[in-house]
Amino acid sequence: MLISVINFTRGKISDEELQCNVRAVNRQIAEDFASYWSMGAQLRVDGRSVDQPDAATFADLRGDAILYVTDKANMPGALGFHDVNFSGVPFGFVFTDFPPEFGPWSVTLSHEALELIADPEVNLLVIGPHPDPNEDRDVFVWYEMCDAVQSESYKIDGVDVSNFVLPLYFTGTRSTDEPGARNDFLGREPLLKSFSVKPGGYAGFFDPQTGKMETFAADKKAKARLEAKEALIAGVKGGVEATRTGRHLNIVFKQAPTTPSPQS
Repeated sequence: MLISVINFTRGKISDEELQCNVRAVNRQIAEDFASYWSMGAQLRVDGRSVDQPDAATFADLRGDAILYVTDKANMPGALGFHDVNFSGVPFGFVFTDFPPEFGPWSVTLSHEALELIADPEVNLLVIGPHPDPNEDRDVFVWYEMCDAVQSESYKIDGVDVSNFVLPLYFTGTRSTDEPGARNDFLGREPLLKSFSVKPGGYAGFFDPQTGKMETFAADKKAKARLEAKEALIAGVKGGVEATRTGRHLNIVFKQAPTTPSPQS
Protein backbone atom coordinates (compact mmCIF):
# COMPACT_ATOMS: atom_id res chain seq x y z
CA MET A 1 0.00 0.00 0.00
CA LEU A 2 1.24 3.48 -0.90
CA ILE A 3 -0.22 6.23 1.32
CA SER A 4 -0.09 9.81 0.02
CA VAL A 5 0.56 12.34 2.80
CA ILE A 6 -0.59 15.89 1.97
CA ASN A 7 0.46 18.98 3.95
CA PHE A 8 -2.42 21.41 4.59
CA THR A 9 -0.98 23.10 7.69
CA ARG A 10 -0.81 26.58 6.11
CA GLY A 11 2.94 26.80 6.68
CA LYS A 12 2.90 25.75 10.35
CA ILE A 13 4.74 22.54 9.47
CA SER A 14 7.18 22.61 6.56
CA ASP A 15 7.38 19.79 4.07
CA GLU A 16 10.92 19.20 5.36
CA GLU A 17 9.65 18.60 8.90
CA LEU A 18 6.84 16.44 7.57
CA GLN A 19 9.38 14.36 5.62
CA CYS A 20 11.34 13.68 8.83
CA ASN A 21 8.20 12.48 10.59
CA VAL A 22 7.11 10.37 7.62
CA ARG A 23 10.55 8.76 7.49
CA ALA A 24 10.24 7.71 11.15
CA VAL A 25 6.76 6.25 10.60
CA ASN A 26 8.00 4.37 7.53
CA ARG A 27 10.76 2.85 9.68
CA GLN A 28 8.17 1.91 12.29
CA ILE A 29 6.02 0.20 9.67
CA ALA A 30 8.92 -1.70 8.10
CA GLU A 31 10.92 -2.62 11.20
CA ASP A 32 8.32 -2.90 14.00
CA PHE A 33 4.77 -3.24 12.70
CA ALA A 34 5.30 -5.53 9.69
CA SER A 35 7.43 -7.98 11.65
CA TYR A 36 4.42 -8.77 13.87
CA TRP A 37 1.49 -8.23 11.51
CA SER A 38 3.00 -9.19 8.11
CA MET A 39 1.30 -6.10 6.69
CA GLY A 40 3.26 -3.24 5.24
CA ALA A 41 2.89 0.10 3.51
CA GLN A 42 4.89 3.21 2.68
CA LEU A 43 4.00 6.81 3.36
CA ARG A 44 5.05 9.40 0.78
CA VAL A 45 4.73 13.18 0.97
CA ASP A 46 2.94 14.32 -2.18
CA GLY A 47 2.15 17.77 -3.54
CA ARG A 48 -0.99 19.80 -3.00
CA SER A 49 -3.05 20.96 -5.97
CA VAL A 50 -6.12 22.33 -4.14
CA ASP A 51 -6.62 24.82 -1.30
CA GLN A 52 -8.43 22.48 1.06
CA PRO A 53 -8.55 18.74 1.75
CA ASP A 54 -11.03 17.04 -0.56
CA ALA A 55 -12.40 13.80 0.89
CA ALA A 56 -14.89 13.47 -1.96
CA THR A 57 -12.75 13.60 -5.12
CA PHE A 58 -9.26 13.05 -3.62
CA ALA A 59 -7.60 15.40 -6.10
CA ASP A 60 -4.14 14.76 -4.62
CA LEU A 61 -4.34 10.97 -4.31
CA ARG A 62 -1.31 9.32 -5.96
CA GLY A 63 -1.26 6.09 -4.01
CA ASP A 64 -3.79 3.65 -2.56
CA ALA A 65 -4.82 5.79 0.43
CA ILE A 66 -4.37 9.37 1.62
CA LEU A 67 -3.58 11.13 4.89
CA TYR A 68 -4.29 14.86 5.22
CA VAL A 69 -2.13 16.75 7.74
CA THR A 70 -3.92 19.95 8.77
CA ASP A 71 -3.94 22.47 11.59
CA LYS A 72 -7.19 22.46 13.51
CA ALA A 73 -9.97 20.06 14.34
CA ASN A 74 -11.93 23.03 15.82
CA MET A 75 -12.49 21.13 19.05
CA PRO A 76 -10.10 20.27 21.91
CA GLY A 77 -8.53 16.86 21.76
CA ALA A 78 -9.65 15.70 18.31
CA LEU A 79 -6.32 14.33 17.17
CA GLY A 80 -7.30 12.55 13.99
CA PHE A 81 -9.43 9.86 12.45
CA HIS A 82 -9.46 7.49 9.49
CA ASP A 83 -12.21 6.17 7.27
CA VAL A 84 -13.15 5.25 3.70
CA ASN A 85 -15.27 7.29 1.32
CA PHE A 86 -18.09 6.02 -0.89
CA SER A 87 -15.70 5.26 -3.77
CA GLY A 88 -13.73 2.94 -1.48
CA VAL A 89 -10.64 5.14 -1.02
CA PRO A 90 -9.19 4.87 2.52
CA PHE A 91 -8.28 8.26 4.01
CA GLY A 92 -7.45 9.91 7.29
CA PHE A 93 -6.90 13.29 8.93
CA VAL A 94 -4.07 14.22 11.30
CA PHE A 95 -4.67 17.47 13.21
CA THR A 96 -1.54 19.22 14.48
CA ASP A 97 -3.02 22.05 16.60
CA PHE A 98 -4.20 20.47 19.84
CA PRO A 99 -3.37 20.69 23.57
CA PRO A 100 0.21 19.58 24.39
CA GLU A 101 -0.99 17.10 27.02
CA PHE A 102 -2.14 14.85 24.17
CA GLY A 103 1.42 14.52 22.88
CA PRO A 104 3.16 15.32 19.58
CA TRP A 105 1.18 15.23 16.33
CA SER A 106 3.66 12.68 14.98
CA VAL A 107 2.07 10.10 17.30
CA THR A 108 -1.27 10.72 15.61
CA LEU A 109 0.36 10.38 12.18
CA SER A 110 1.74 7.01 13.26
CA HIS A 111 -1.60 5.98 14.82
CA GLU A 112 -3.66 6.77 11.72
CA ALA A 113 -1.12 5.23 9.34
CA LEU A 114 -1.03 1.90 11.18
CA GLU A 115 -4.81 1.74 11.34
CA LEU A 116 -5.16 2.55 7.63
CA ILE A 117 -2.88 -0.40 6.91
CA ALA A 118 -4.69 -2.90 9.14
CA ASP A 119 -8.28 -1.97 8.31
CA PRO A 120 -8.32 0.26 5.21
CA GLU A 121 -12.04 -0.22 4.57
CA VAL A 122 -12.97 0.33 8.26
CA ASN A 123 -15.17 -2.76 8.27
CA LEU A 124 -13.33 -5.44 10.27
CA LEU A 125 -14.62 -6.73 13.62
CA VAL A 126 -13.33 -9.43 15.97
CA ILE A 127 -15.49 -11.29 18.47
CA GLY A 128 -14.17 -11.13 22.01
CA PRO A 129 -14.90 -10.14 25.62
CA HIS A 130 -16.57 -6.80 26.28
CA PRO A 131 -13.75 -4.26 26.95
CA ASP A 132 -15.46 -3.21 30.20
CA PRO A 133 -14.23 -5.75 32.80
CA ASN A 134 -17.56 -5.39 34.59
CA GLU A 135 -19.41 -6.81 31.57
CA ASP A 136 -19.27 -10.61 31.22
CA ARG A 137 -20.31 -11.15 27.61
CA ASP A 138 -18.92 -11.10 24.08
CA VAL A 139 -19.10 -8.21 21.62
CA PHE A 140 -17.61 -7.51 18.18
CA VAL A 141 -14.53 -5.30 18.71
CA TRP A 142 -13.24 -2.90 16.06
CA TYR A 143 -9.99 -4.04 14.43
CA GLU A 144 -8.00 -1.01 15.57
CA MET A 145 -4.25 -1.09 16.10
CA CYS A 146 -3.69 1.88 18.43
CA ASP A 147 -6.87 2.97 20.21
CA ALA A 148 -6.36 0.70 23.23
CA VAL A 149 -2.81 2.04 23.81
CA GLN A 150 -3.15 5.50 22.30
CA SER A 151 -1.53 7.28 25.28
CA GLU A 152 1.75 5.37 24.89
CA SER A 153 4.51 6.25 22.45
CA TYR A 154 8.20 5.69 21.76
CA LYS A 155 10.89 7.36 19.64
CA ILE A 156 12.38 6.52 16.26
CA ASP A 157 15.15 8.88 15.08
CA GLY A 158 13.95 11.38 17.69
CA VAL A 159 10.35 11.31 16.42
CA ASP A 160 7.53 10.11 18.68
CA VAL A 161 5.41 7.29 17.22
CA SER A 162 2.45 5.38 18.61
CA ASN A 163 2.43 2.12 20.50
CA PHE A 164 0.25 -0.55 18.86
CA VAL A 165 -1.38 -3.85 19.73
CA LEU A 166 -0.07 -7.22 18.55
CA PRO A 167 -2.01 -10.15 17.03
CA LEU A 168 -2.37 -11.93 20.40
CA TYR A 169 -4.38 -8.95 21.64
CA PHE A 170 -7.29 -10.28 19.59
CA THR A 171 -7.44 -13.66 21.33
CA GLY A 172 -10.61 -14.59 23.21
CA THR A 173 -9.38 -14.30 26.77
CA ARG A 174 -8.56 -11.56 29.28
CA SER A 175 -5.74 -13.59 30.77
CA THR A 176 -2.18 -12.24 30.96
CA ASP A 177 -0.98 -15.75 31.82
CA GLU A 178 -0.74 -16.99 28.21
CA PRO A 179 2.81 -18.38 27.96
CA GLY A 180 5.00 -15.99 26.00
CA ALA A 181 2.10 -13.69 25.18
CA ARG A 182 2.75 -10.11 24.12
CA ASN A 183 -0.37 -8.05 23.53
CA ASP A 184 1.25 -4.74 22.59
CA PHE A 185 4.58 -3.64 21.16
CA LEU A 186 5.98 -1.80 24.18
CA GLY A 187 4.77 -4.16 26.91
CA ARG A 188 4.77 -1.48 29.60
CA GLU A 189 3.20 -1.95 33.01
CA PRO A 190 0.37 -2.41 33.66
CA LEU A 191 0.39 -5.20 31.10
CA LEU A 192 -2.32 -5.01 28.47
CA LYS A 193 -4.83 -7.85 28.60
CA SER A 194 -6.50 -9.15 25.43
CA PHE A 195 -9.47 -6.98 24.39
CA SER A 196 -8.83 -4.53 27.24
CA VAL A 197 -7.64 -0.92 27.22
CA LYS A 198 -4.75 0.81 28.96
CA PRO A 199 -4.99 4.17 30.78
CA GLY A 200 -5.83 6.86 28.23
CA GLY A 201 -7.09 4.31 25.72
CA TYR A 202 -10.48 3.19 24.47
CA ALA A 203 -12.09 0.45 22.40
CA GLY A 204 -14.97 0.58 19.94
CA PHE A 205 -17.29 -2.37 19.39
CA PHE A 206 -20.62 -3.54 18.04
CA ASP A 207 -22.84 -4.72 20.87
CA PRO A 208 -25.29 -7.41 19.70
CA GLN A 209 -27.31 -6.86 22.88
CA THR A 210 -28.07 -3.22 22.01
CA GLY A 211 -27.63 -3.53 18.23
CA LYS A 212 -25.38 -0.43 18.23
CA MET A 213 -21.78 0.63 17.71
CA GLU A 214 -20.47 1.69 21.13
CA THR A 215 -17.21 2.63 22.83
CA PHE A 216 -15.57 2.01 26.18
CA ALA A 217 -13.09 4.58 27.53
CA ALA A 218 -10.54 3.68 30.20
CA ASP A 219 -10.60 7.02 32.04
CA LYS A 220 -11.43 10.74 31.81
CA LYS A 221 -8.55 11.49 29.44
CA ALA A 222 -9.65 8.78 27.04
CA LYS A 223 -13.25 9.92 27.33
CA ALA A 224 -12.26 13.51 26.49
CA ARG A 225 -10.52 12.38 23.31
CA LEU A 226 -13.41 10.16 22.40
CA GLU A 227 -16.00 12.88 22.93
CA ALA A 228 -13.99 15.24 20.74
CA LYS A 229 -14.02 12.73 17.89
CA GLU A 230 -17.71 12.04 18.41
CA ALA A 231 -18.39 15.78 18.19
CA LEU A 232 -16.74 15.83 14.79
CA ILE A 233 -18.82 12.85 13.69
CA ALA A 234 -22.10 14.18 15.03
CA GLY A 235 -22.41 17.66 13.62
CA VAL A 236 -21.13 20.69 11.79
CA LYS A 237 -17.90 22.13 13.20
CA GLY A 238 -15.94 24.95 11.60
CA GLY A 239 -17.16 24.33 8.07
CA VAL A 240 -16.95 20.54 8.22
CA GLU A 241 -20.13 18.50 8.07
CA ALA A 242 -19.65 14.94 9.30
CA THR A 243 -22.20 12.18 9.68
CA ARG A 244 -21.75 8.53 10.58
CA THR A 245 -22.99 5.43 8.80
CA GLY A 246 -22.03 2.54 11.08
CA ARG A 247 -18.30 3.04 11.61
CA HIS A 248 -17.98 5.25 8.52
CA LEU A 249 -17.58 9.02 8.47
CA ASN A 250 -19.14 10.95 5.61
CA ILE A 251 -17.20 14.21 5.30
CA VAL A 252 -18.30 17.37 3.46
CA PHE A 253 -16.28 20.61 3.56
CA LYS A 254 -18.85 23.40 3.55
CA GLN A 255 -16.35 26.24 3.12
CA ALA A 256 -12.67 26.60 2.34
CA PRO A 257 -10.23 27.45 5.15
CA THR A 258 -7.62 30.16 4.76
CA THR A 259 -5.64 29.62 1.55
CA PRO A 260 -2.45 27.74 2.44
CA SER A 261 0.93 29.35 1.89
CA PRO A 262 2.77 28.08 -1.20
CA GLN A 263 5.12 25.22 -0.43
CA SER A 264 8.60 25.16 -1.88
